[in-house]
Amino acid sequence: MTDAEQGRPEPDGPSYPSGGRTLEKGGPGDPGRKVLGPPAGRGRTTIADGVVEKIAGLAARDVVGVHAMGTGLTRTFGAVRDRVPGGRTSVSRGVKAEVGEVQTALDLDIVVDYGVSIMDVARAVRENVIAAVERMTGLEVVEVNVAVGDVKLPDEEDEDDREQRVQ
Repeated sequence: MTDAEQGRPEPDGPSYPSGGRTLEKGGPGDPGRKVLGPPAGRGRTTIADGVVEKIAGLAARDVVGVHAMGTGLTRTFGAVRDRVPGGRTSVSRGVKAEVGEVQTALDLDIVVDYGVSIMDVARAVRENVIAAVERMTGLEVVEVNVAVGDVKLPDEEDEDDREQRVQ
């Protein structure tokens, strides 16, 4: 029974039956009728590699035990770039993404804090990155490769601290 037959008012706005909405170009039997799909299916969405890299970088940094992202060289250049007026911290430092139409693969370079279980940190990074990227983009994450390039010792000063002293 329809809403009208049950005495309820019909909802306002266009309705989209499973076949879509019909645009009338002529009479009811006119072959010029065109069926449009639902609004969500009209168009294409593309997600840039950099977007996925930023999401993954932020998700990886949220994991306890991750001290920094990137290799030694990229961290050094990043520290210098952060000091330049108008420069911003790169949240995608240490992350490389390959994005396809429905899938993505990620490579992450991290520095862990001394004393943590590297395998546990890598597992937690994978889980957090996959959850964040899939939730925010709808892309299937096929792999997350985590490379641990360094361990931050308790008595080491950060590269950021070293850069401030040199200036």
